Amino acid sequence: MQPVISIINFSKSFGKNIAVKNLSLDVEKGELFGLIGPDGAGKTTTIRTLVTLISPDSGELSVTGLNVSKSVREIRSITGYMPQRFSLYPDLSVSQNLNFFANLFEVPKKEMAERKKRLFKFSNLEPFSERLAGQLSGGMKQKLALSCTLIHNPVVLILDEPTTGVDPVSRSEFWEILQELKKEGVTILVSTPYMDEALLCDRIAIMHEGSVLAIGKPEKITGLMHNHIYKITGHNLVLQSNRIAQIPGIISVQSFGDSLHLTFPPGFSSEDIRSKIYDLLGQQLNIERIAPSLEDVFIGLIEGKIGHGN
Repeated sequence: MQPVISIINFSKSFGKNIAVKNLSLDVEKGELFGLIGPDGAGKTTTIRTLVTLISPDSGELSVTGLNVSKSVREIRSITGYMPQRFSLYPDLSVSQNLNFFANLFEVPKKEMAERKKRLFKFSNLEPFSERLAGQLSGGMKQKLALSCTLIHNPVVLILDEPTTGVDPVSRSEFWEILQELKKEGVTILVSTPYMDEALLCDRIAIMHEGSVLAIGKPEKITGLMHNHIYKITGHNLVLQSNRIAQIPGIISVQSFGDSLHLTFPPGFSSEDIRSKIYDLLGQQLNIERIAPSLEDVFIGLIEGKIGHGN
């Protein structure tokens, strides 16, 4: 079966700045696929090329088999695109914004009422239908933006960091909506800098500086970490991270809030590490071995301490 989204050896530069280099990935029908990585990873450039806003320098990109350079109108008619800053009209009400985008996408008038009813149902925006968009909370604005993106029943949904700057509760609600859309058969490509959101995707591609470091199911990618991760907590511990990094055998030290994650190769026990740190700092610490997180794997990948996976 042909993938809904296909990217083969895609590269794009802006002057001397290489935004994406030799990117290849597929998104299957009905899949919720995540592009994961920090700012500058190449996520937005990839998305803007897929939705025909910029042209690739090289490579082949297609949506439902349509070439992004040759089938601009067709791709835009079947794709719902939500950029990082979706342009709602603040002086129009929730309902009026939906009407505007329905007209923009030439939704038949006889279908508008039913589509709005459905969108209100899963977004929980019906009680606010007459409120001006400019008076909505950040989370409600994002749900309205998504509703406007969905008004023409796209078969492919492409979202660029839709929850950046949104409170945790609204983020959770937004992802619940995406899961419902996935159940209805909508193919979704979403970018995010949040590793916890990556766990909600069927598959992910971890990107860094324009390249893909790993592609696969989240649990498969965490399985790339064969070294052992130990979490340690103690008094002023983060301030001692540079000293701890000098312990013989240690691979890396990373700060996570008020704790540290230490990476050691197999063969080191908790007691070995506790003893080494006590000899170094003269204090007892809480230490436990933990399963590697996507953050641990991402750091290992960009530092070259984990082999890239596919």
